[in-house]
Amino acid sequence: MKKFKILIPVYNDWQSLTKLLNNIDNEIKDINHEISIIVVDDASTFDQHLDLVDLSNIYSVKVLSMKENKGHARCIATGLKHIYEKEEFDYIIPMDGDGEDRPEEIKEFIKTIENNPEKTVVGERVKRSEAFIFRFCYFFHKILTLVFTGHSIKFGNFTCLTKSTVEKMINEKATWNSFSGALTKVEKKKNMNVIPSIRGERYFGPSKMSFSNLLDHSLSIISVFKSTVLLRSALFIILYILMIKSNASLITAIPLILLLLMVYSISKLALRENMDEFKKSLDNVKNIDPIR
Repeated sequence: MKKFKILIPVYNDWQSLTKLLNNIDNEIKDINHEISIIVVDDASTFDQHLDLVDLSNIYSVKVLSMKENKGHARCIATGLKHIYEKEEFDYIIPMDGDGEDRPEEIKEFIKTIENNPEKTVVGERVKRSEAFIFRFCYFFHKILTLVFTGHSIKFGNFTCLTKSTVEKMINEKATWNSFSGALTKVEKKKNMNVIPSIRGERYFGPSKMSFSNLLDHSLSIISVFKSTVLLRSALFIILYILMIKSNASLITAIPLILLLLMVYSISKLALRENMDEFKKSLDNVKNIDPIR
C-alpha cells in the first residue's frame, strides 16, 4: 500500500473545496492505497468552513494556514516542501480546489503509477470547458511557449509526482514561480507518463483564470527558460531586420516592439524565482490544523 498526498491550494473558495473533498472520498472508495489531503490556505479572508460528510475513504485531512498571501504557484511550492520534509509519502498529486481538476481522474493517475511506479504522471489537457475565445488564447499560449522555449507544455498542476521528482522540484528555484515550467525543466520526457485530462467546470462561481491571469501564467512558464528565450528572440530580431530593412516603417516595427515588450516582461517575471524565499517558505505557515 502506497501513501498518496493530494495537495490542494485554496483562497476563500471553501464551498468548492468542501464539494471536492466529498467527491474525492467517493471516487477513491475502491482504491487500495492510503490517500491523504493537504490543503494550503493562502491567507484566506473568509473564515475556514468545511461542511464535510463522513469521509470514510480519505485517511486524513490537514490545512496549512499561511500568514501572508503568496499566490497559487507559491502555495503549491510550499506544500511540496512541507510534504517532502514533514510527511511520510510515496507520491504527491497537486490539484486545484474548485472542481476544474476532476476528482474522477485521480483513479487514472494512480492506475498509471501502479503500472509504472518510477515515472511521474502528467494530465495532458485534451478538452477545456471555457468559451471559444479563451480556448483560442490558450492555444496561442501553447504555440508561443513552444516557439520560444522549444517545449510543448500541455499540462498544468494536475499531476502525480514521484518522490524523486518532488526532490528535484524543491531544489529548483523556478518552482517558486511556475509549477509546470519547473517540472518541464527538472524532469525529462522519458521519465514522465502522459494521460488525457479533461478540464472540468468550477463547482461554484466564475473561473478565476482571466485573460490577464492567462497572460501572466503563460509568461511565467516561458520565463523559466529565459536563456533559450533570449537567444531565440535575438535570432528572430536579426532575421526580421534583414527581411524588412528595405521596407522599414512604424507598421513593420510593431512585431519587434511586441517582442521586446515580451522579453522585458519575462525578464521581470524571472526575478520571482527566489531560492532563498523558497527555502524559508515554511516560515510563512501560521498553523497546521488536522481536520480529520
